[in-house]
Amino acid sequence: MKKIAERQKEWASLKYLVLAKSQPDYKAIRKLFADNHWDDEKEWVFRKYLQHALAQPTKKGDLLNAYQHVWGYFKTKATDEERQHYQSLIENFSINEDEVLPFLKKLTVKYQEPYLLQSVLLFPKA
Repeated sequence: MKKIAERQKEWASLKYLVLAKSQPDYKAIRKLFADNHWDDEKEWVFRKYLQHALAQPTKKGDLLNAYQHVWGYFKTKATDEERQHYQSLIENFSINEDEVLPFLKKLTVKYQEPYLLQSVLLFPKA
């Protein structure tokens, strides 16, 4: 069980980054964890999906989809002003001038959302 727990923790940190790059790879990886069993074959497949997803160019729709998932952690906690600001950022989103990511990082720190504090999408590992 230790190996599966390690991979689940790793996946938790990577899932929104993968979702931002490749929804098909995200869904395939999610299925790998469905039965709480882990072996060498799943490890290899997991690494292949990760490698493939992370090599994809970032597309606006995929990135916005990932941001919407992250926003889900705040939609009931956020103030009216934060909600309006988020909506404005989404409506005016530009992949080249991404103002949504810093805003979501700010909310993650403000509300100390434990799951998101580990997210590589929000806080890339150096």
